[in-house]
Amino acid sequence: MSKRKICVVITARPSYSRVKTVLQAIKEHPQLELQLVVSGSALLDRYGTAVNFIEKDGFEVVSRVFNVLEGENLMSAAKTTGIGILELSTVFNNLKPDIIVTVADRFETMATAVAATYMNIPLAHIQGGEVSGSIDEKVRHSITKLADYHFVASEGARQRVLRLGEESEFVFNTGCPSIDIAVRVAAKPEMNFDPYEKYGGVGAKPSINAGYIVVMQHPVTNEYRESRTHIEETLCALKDFDKSVLWFWPNVDAGSDGTSTGIRAFREKFQLNHMHFFKNMDGEDFLRLLVNSKCIVGNSSVGIRECACLGVPAVNIGSRQNRRERGNNVIDVDYSRDQILEAVQTCVMNGKAEPSDIYGKGDAGRQIAELLASIPLKFHKTITF
Repeated sequence: MSKRKICVVITARPSYSRVKTVLQAIKEHPQLELQLVVSGSALLDRYGTAVNFIEKDGFEVVSRVFNVLEGENLMSAAKTTGIGILELSTVFNNLKPDIIVTVADRFETMATAVAATYMNIPLAHIQGGEVSGSIDEKVRHSITKLADYHFVASEGARQRVLRLGEESEFVFNTGCPSIDIAVRVAAKPEMNFDPYEKYGGVGAKPSINAGYIVVMQHPVTNEYRESRTHIEETLCALKDFDKSVLWFWPNVDAGSDGTSTGIRAFREKFQLNHMHFFKNMDGEDFLRLLVNSKCIVGNSSVGIRECACLGVPAVNIGSRQNRRERGNNVIDVDYSRDQILEAVQTCVMNGKAEPSDIYGKGDAGRQIAELLASIPLKFHKTITF
């Protein structure tokens, strides 16, 4: 019997960390053939060239789709999505996959979903059914309605997908694949690499032996005009912080130019001897960095997901993660330097949070591969309400 061809499209840095264990499980499954396509910002140097990490991990990339349009605003996001549909349609026509897999809620994933749908190729969606505070929520729920199979990360997400009218026999609470790696790191949390030596970056190289915090803050697409103001509040809050700060570059989103410009201008104006800035990091190394930190600051979903599993305190700024299910590791604050600093100091003082398995127990990759090998191929959907 021929292997079932599973085409997974990785569009951005966070998408890879979300599905790395799924890729590995597909690759190792005797009934599956992995077709890995990399597109979007995952190919771009200024966002950390995630494709290099993908290939270093031993995955063969069968096609690269360059579709990111310069601008980092709402129009360029829409056009990037359109170019993605054009280019991915050709890729899918050449590869002829049995199932296409798309991940999460970024605007680039919409291109994968639309192309697969119009080409009548069954579509599997990982991380549907979640809620948040930006246009990503519209994208996520739209992909849910286009998708045929749903691999959700929590029970709350599963219930939302069902309320959207999806067939219960094709909605599976597998947990989040990124938790698979977090569980491994939690079992062996020792810091086993030098982040400066391994990943370079820019800025001072403060000692991390006395404790440090991690910052990852992205622009919010429906607040993109305020992105520079938002990041400056965080920078001001941490300008004189008494511990080392390891800062990661934002995703490619509307407003990311404002975030990046704000960081660069602040760095030029002030002597930030306690800060270092990174573009990207291997997913497992990043989680190892997190589990040994005092807390994470910003608005990345890693503070909500993986840090819940690791028990790492998270200061969540603004609206980007509104209504997303939480463990007890999160303190929510507004775009206010005083609130941010107070919350960070509270996290440092209180120490580790109680770990939570709200986003899974660490075997999502295996579960998803097994389902991809066994679920019936379907080419239409039935609305159940």
